[in-house]
Amino acid sequence: MNEHINILTLKPEFSVTKIGVYNRTSLIFLKTICHASDVLNSYELNTDQYKYRGDVIIDELKKADIDISSIKIIMARGGLLKPIPSGIYEVNDAMKRDLLNSPIGVHSVNIGGLTASYIASKINDCKAYIADPAVVDELDDLARFTGFPDVKRKSIFHALNHKYVARKYARSIRKNYEDLNLIVAHLGDGISIAAHKLGRVVDVNQCFDGEGPFSLERAGTIPMVDLVKMCFSGQYTENQLLKLIRNEGGMFAHSGTSSYYALGQAEKDNNTDILKMFEAMAYQISKYIGYMAPVFTQPIDAVIITGILANNKWFTNIITERVKFIAPIHIFPGEDVLDALAMNGFRILTGDTDVIDYV
Repeated sequence: MNEHINILTLKPEFSVTKIGVYNRTSLIFLKTICHASDVLNSYELNTDQYKYRGDVIIDELKKADIDISSIKIIMARGGLLKPIPSGIYEVNDAMKRDLLNSPIGVHSVNIGGLTASYIASKINDCKAYIADPAVVDELDDLARFTGFPDVKRKSIFHALNHKYVARKYARSIRKNYEDLNLIVAHLGDGISIAAHKLGRVVDVNQCFDGEGPFSLERAGTIPMVDLVKMCFSGQYTENQLLKLIRNEGGMFAHSGTSSYYALGQAEKDNNTDILKMFEAMAYQISKYIGYMAPVFTQPIDAVIITGILANNKWFTNIITERVKFIAPIHIFPGEDVLDALAMNGFRILTGDTDVIDYV
């Protein structure tokens, strides 16, 4: 294996693009690129930004004296594609078509594969990939049912980080991910809690659409009749309600902020109102971890807590006290998207995994 081959990882967000360059699994360059709002707003759709973001990334790499020709693998956070199995996918024309015309919706995550492919086209012998996008679907059939025949539960969750921390935990105990039963709770802007049964996510809350605990910005599951009344109250348009559910619910709706740092500040100031809301969030997270326990018919090996909120011990202690009877608790703070992408890129280099065709 060529030691001089580098892996470029990228995670597009609403107003920034986070990039990292790895030599094998060692990080050699890290940058958060901030984009001017007037530039981004000049594009009708966020997916139209991919060439602009790609050119900015190339310029940043050149400024850092990164040899562009050494990059042979570009790993991007995946988009809202159609449901697909877990794995690594090369960005092809079919994927780019679906990223530009997502069957699920518009989101900054859709820019990743497009930007990666654009940059790869500028480098000889370079290929672009995504790994474990949010639409990874391994659900058991029973998990899809709802009380309405025309409504099926979907699998949309933080698949990349779920799979990464689950494999990381498995390596730490010298076992294979595919041999373990795990409950993984990703606690970030959105919250996804999944049952990992022997290497497959067989059940998970549909966090993109607000199902599950309320989070920093998502409303979570709320009483359906009250929601129906809101829909027909004449006070909201469809888009306004979707924004409330996906982006302006949860802590943002209660406190006006969706910042994780509000929790630390509330602790410092002894702001009992804000702390009570975070305690309620931790309570709901605990309930949904318990909700996943009966999915298993065999003992659960561990409950894994990850995501940005996992950095706060006060918050995780509340959850731990409520769910420790289920299985041992293991905490992996933060959301290591770039590291997770690099790990998957390294698996391509070593031939440890097959690359799947997106069709």
